[in-house]
Amino acid sequence: MASRKVPIIASLVPFLLLLLLVGLASARKDGGGGRARARVPFRAGDERDAYRRIMARMARMEKDCNKTIQSPDGDVIHCVPSHRQPAFDHPKLRGQKPEDEPAVRPMTKGGGGAAGEEEEESVFFRQAWSDGGERCPEGTVPIRRTTAQDVLRSGSARRFGMKPRASNVRRDSTSSGHEVSPELYGDSNPRFFTYWTTDAYQATGCYNLHCSGFVQTNSRIAIGAAISPTSVYNGRQFDISLLIWKDPHRGNWWLQLGSGPLVGYWPSFLFTHLGGHANMVQFGGEVVNSRPSGSHTPTQMGSGHFPREGFNRAAYFRNVQVVDGDNSLVPAATLRLVADHPGCYDIRGGYNRAWGNYFYYGGPGRNVHCP
Repeated sequence: MASRKVPIIASLVPFLLLLLLVGLASARKDGGGGRARARVPFRAGDERDAYRRIMARMARMEKDCNKTIQSPDGDVIHCVPSHRQPAFDHPKLRGQKPEDEPAVRPMTKGGGGAAGEEEEESVFFRQAWSDGGERCPEGTVPIRRTTAQDVLRSGSARRFGMKPRASNVRRDSTSSGHEVSPELYGDSNPRFFTYWTTDAYQATGCYNLHCSGFVQTNSRIAIGAAISPTSVYNGRQFDISLLIWKDPHRGNWWLQLGSGPLVGYWPSFLFTHLGGHANMVQFGGEVVNSRPSGSHTPTQMGSGHFPREGFNRAAYFRNVQVVDGDNSLVPAATLRLVADHPGCYDIRGGYNRAWGNYFYYGGPGRNVHCP
């Protein structure tokens, strides 16, 4: 359960994911008959079946939507009735509708207001698809169209929209923020994302709405869509405010835009170890190199500059808080700062009255101190 504000740095972001592109092939021309016939690009039976399921799901989304929006960055957004979103393909949710928003939200300890009292317009961050004033109607949720090329880039339809398998990580986890993933999205734009898993990324969970899990309730935020504008090195800075907390009455884990509107929730039945509470909260950046070559990846984290450069130059988290057992927001005063490879990416923290608990983080990746 955590709240934080994080900067938006073009192509260099928290939980940045670098995954290289693979070749594309989706159709062939038959000899003799002179016909062009669509071809399923995966040969293995389970891969082929997974690919067909993904394409069928997107065809259904397109059929169900009551409005389609063409984003200037190339994305297509379908406004899908909320009860027809992918979450409700889950056997435990089939035939249901999104739950009502909790009546009580986390409060600031010491007499402050509730986390929902801030004006909504001040916490909604801009996205490319809605920059021109486009919106999805109430009662629908915006869903970014998944294309055949998106699936092909992943190299595996069965694991499309999933993180690489990992070890030594927490079994149950939820996460949100912004990332860059050329493999998942096909470009280097920073995008708003969610993720969940119940088995340390082995076989469950996914990014965004690529599987049955996260239930979106907000009609103004498209998960997986690009964030705009972005921060400029030595120039204007932009950040977003996020809060993840557990509803003490229904047990669902809600994602909230700072002290404003809710985005949606992860149903409590998804998890085992998060059934009662979280026993660890992590903030920070991540780089994944899917093509190791014997030397460290040159992928940058944050702005690509080390924390020692400070504001306007290095990426940061500020006002870092957690939600305690009383459903109260309290400062994350016991943060433990860890950098796996400080010569590649580093971290420096502090506290002041304006920012509360904060830290700068990131770095350039491969350099003379990070071979």
